Amino acid sequence: MNITGRLTADAKVSKTTTGKEVVNFSIAVNDSYKKDGQRVEHTAYVDCAYWRTAKAVTWLQKGLLVELSGQISVRAWKSQDGTAKAGLNFHTATIKPLARSAKNDDPLQDSTESENGRTATGDGNDDLPF
Repeated sequence: MNITGRLTADAKVSKTTTGKEVVNFSIAVNDSYKKDGQRVEHTAYVDCAYWRTAKAVTWLQKGLLVELSGQISVRAWKSQDGTAKAGLNFHTATIKPLARSAKNDDPLQDSTESENGRTATGDGNDDLPF
């Protein structure tokens, strides 16, 4: 499955109890449609986990537009106060950076190694890092 969205915050690396590193980040997926002639905007937030390399954390910055491939899952739990909670998880297999945020410095201007081992570079002339 593929999804496209913008990072809501800079990615963070955490470790499992066995020492395996995982890059965690969240994206906002926007959708809009017309209802009774009015445009309705809807945003879904998806928590993502990327297990292949922790190096991705260096360029996964807030506002970056990415296309992700992987598997989606749903989780449900009860908070400490007993309230039922639910969320989406996306187990990311590949990350394709599409465009940086106009508000941020260019996170892709320097060469960065992508998840498939190729180098993605941006020269600042356009929004595409490759």
